[in-house]
Amino acid sequence: MARYIGPSCKLCRREGMKLYLKGEKCYTEKCPFERRSYPPGQHGKEASFRRRRVTDYAMQLREKQKARRIYGVLERQFRRYFHEAERRSGLTGENLLTVLETRLDNVVYRLGLADSRAQARQLVQHGHFTVNGRKTNIPSFLVRPSDLVSVRPESRRKEYFKERRELLGKREVPAWLSFDEEALSGRVLALPARQEIDVPVEEQLIVEFYSR
Repeated sequence: MARYIGPSCKLCRREGMKLYLKGEKCYTEKCPFERRSYPPGQHGKEASFRRRRVTDYAMQLREKQKARRIYGVLERQFRRYFHEAERRSGLTGENLLTVLETRLDNVVYRLGLADSRAQARQLVQHGHFTVNGRKTNIPSFLVRPSDLVSVRPESRRKEYFKERRELLGKREVPAWLSFDEEALSGRVLALPARQEIDVPVEEQLIVEFYSR
């Protein structure tokens, strides 16, 4: 299955809530979800007013799809993350969210160096970041406690990062990360706890989906 390249706002409308896939635009009145919050498609508006029973499977599927879309992960990769979460000690659902949060593109987004995870993924793929001093252009790279994620010295001179410095501090950096605005680098202090992950996902439903 190829990566979805259609309108991001259709994904929000399908899930019936804002997933904040387009960064700052999602916080303004220009966000299309503000005007059309019903599901996409020819009968989307009618379906939003129609009452129908939602099965347990449908709820589980929607929760899994929501998590995938928030983090921008394909189905096969998401399933691998779930199996990795199963192997770890502790609650599988919380482990799954921890794995997703420690992706390099998500860490770049959490540090405030990108407006969205999609933008962070592109910046990583273009080779603008290092992990512990080594250039890393793999968005799915999983960071560990004590890892240092930095903007490459060559990239700091680019116009994007010069402008980015003026926007730093607008978004709160989570407690499991520390950020040095001057050096444009962040350190992973610990693996994130569930209460530190502010995504509107009921991870237990995802566990139930894959445990059928």
